Amino acid sequence: MFGQLSPDIPVSIVIATYDRPFDLRNCLRSLAAQASARTIETIVVDNHPASGLTPPVVAEFSGVRLVNEPRRGLAYARNKGFSSSNGDILIATDDDVTMPPEWLEKLLAPFNRADVMVVTGNVFPLELETAAQRLFETYGGLGRGSVPFEVGRHWFDSFRLRAVPTWRLGATANAAFRAGIFNHSQIGLMDEALGPGTPSGVGEDTYLFYKVLKAGYTVVYEPAAYVWHNHRRDLSALRRQLYNYSKGHVAYHLTTLLRDRDVRALLTLAVRLPGGHVSRILARLFRRSAYPLWLVALEIAGHLAGPWALWQSRRRVKRKGHSDPYVPIAKRPYSAAAGIARQVGECRLPELISTSLPVSATKNRL
Repeated sequence: MFGQLSPDIPVSIVIATYDRPFDLRNCLRSLAAQASARTIETIVVDNHPASGLTPPVVAEFSGVRLVNEPRRGLAYARNKGFSSSNGDILIATDDDVTMPPEWLEKLLAPFNRADVMVVTGNVFPLELETAAQRLFETYGGLGRGSVPFEVGRHWFDSFRLRAVPTWRLGATANAAFRAGIFNHSQIGLMDEALGPGTPSGVGEDTYLFYKVLKAGYTVVYEPAAYVWHNHRRDLSALRRQLYNYSKGHVAYHLTTLLRDRDVRALLTLAVRLPGGHVSRILARLFRRSAYPLWLVALEIAGHLAGPWALWQSRRRVKRKGHSDPYVPIAKRPYSAAAGIARQVGECRLPELISTSLPVSATKNRL
């Protein structure tokens, strides 16, 4: 559909990790086996350097660069990796993810189109051996189906009575970005007050997708570029994960309301979320669903905690500071130590506010 992206375009892969050496080793092995002729820079961001668990694993893989980010939070770690990278396309993935050899080129192919700023891929479970892993898939998992689609500003504007469901677009366990967006005045890096490792729980990726669409660019979902994710094996870890998801969902909506003045978030917070809880409870009571009531209760608790969690996260960022800004490669001083030998012009993002297809004409739209 898109053809292969030119092998001359350099790519950086950023893996944020927090004390998971076994998972990280498996991830790096699968990246080393990628079937690609292009220049690939692999950066591991250690989000807990004090433990000393990550450097020995990175040392096993030639050419992999280790960067430290002691401020806990996935957004802090990813931002550090993006700002340290030298690629024109930057890929985010997780340490508990593995990939087939053809994954990289399939994820990159849609960037042949200038309007595409983000590409996400499918995420399959690595295994479904425990009740917690199966329940996570019942909850929704990380995959977004087998049908490719693309969305743009018209899709963003089409939701008049509810919030833009950017969580349907994929996740940064398997996502690629055109590097220029991180220097864009309307987009920038990930919000450090959102995401795993913060009180708010999640939301750093969905809010980044929101900003990309609001700026008028295109997000493509390519299910052929799939990865395998190692789901939590025990119920206690799953409960913590889903509670954080619920907090982060509310934090995301509040962020679009307070930062972007998007009043559609109010309708979702005041009507759609409570209505969804009531529907799930009734469906369970009348045996029309196997969705556990304890999971509904956990989601309600997380949603109620969301505003306080976001306030805590904002205060935390004030204390710890923001990430270093992304500097375009053309504006960086030459650094042999960083391996920067290219003299390239700044990748300028095209003005594409009016180029997205209308909602009625978007193929395979959500």
